[in-house]
Amino acid sequence: MGKEFKDDHHEADYEAQLRLLQIELVKLQRQIISSGLRLLVILEGRDTAGKDGTIKRITEHLSPRETHVVALGKPSSREEGEWYFQRYVSELPSAGEIAIFNRSWYNRAGVEKVMGFCTDDQYKQFMSSVNEFEALLVNSGIQILKYYLDIDKKEQAERLESRKTDPLKQWKISPIDEQAQKKWEAYSIARDLMLLKTSSEKAPWTVINANSKKRTHLNLIRDLLSRVNYSDKEEKILSVDPEIVMPCPPLGTKPPKLAP
Repeated sequence: MGKEFKDDHHEADYEAQLRLLQIELVKLQRQIISSGLRLLVILEGRDTAGKDGTIKRITEHLSPRETHVVALGKPSSREEGEWYFQRYVSELPSAGEIAIFNRSWYNRAGVEKVMGFCTDDQYKQFMSSVNEFEALLVNSGIQILKYYLDIDKKEQAERLESRKTDPLKQWKISPIDEQAQKKWEAYSIARDLMLLKTSSEKAPWTVINANSKKRTHLNLIRDLLSRVNYSDKEEKILSVDPEIVMPCPPLGTKPPKLAP
């Protein structure tokens, strides 16, 4: 993974790089607002993979009026009786907006599948319809960027332990997290199937090796910026580390080599 940003010099380097990328994000937002574009960014991944921290860096200097972070909780009894995608549809970006989903409809392909929160039929129905659903969104003018943040088992164990001892992270602890290590293999299988079946031409997956939080922030933002058109783009600062950013190949082909 290369050097971490552990000492003051490297921390300053990280902050300097992040600032330049956040300036680019502001340029991007200006373009989205002026052109009436709609951008949907989906972040999925292992528990403790760093979705919250990454979203914080993306949105830090963006307009809160045109930037929506969506992190839906457990569905209500009424929502359980709805079409599965229904409660997400109302959260989609309108013209001039960026929506960032901190977990998404892919709950059904991951935690719901692994924890038994959905039936086999519900899982199969989701897997057979999600590509068509996303194609409809893309054809309607929404650009979709899908990221899966992956970490190894040892790194996850360390981060889970940190949550227990850090009073500022207590809110992140959940019963689901407690199962993350016990069901590691089941989550790996569900992840691989999801990437294999749902990395479509119109909405492909990009896997992020998220063992280093700071490298995750910088490389994911670079990749995001490189995939969206906007004026006055500083291309020279948008090259990504191929060991961290791994685009998924087309639908039905094997995804990048990931933590087993």
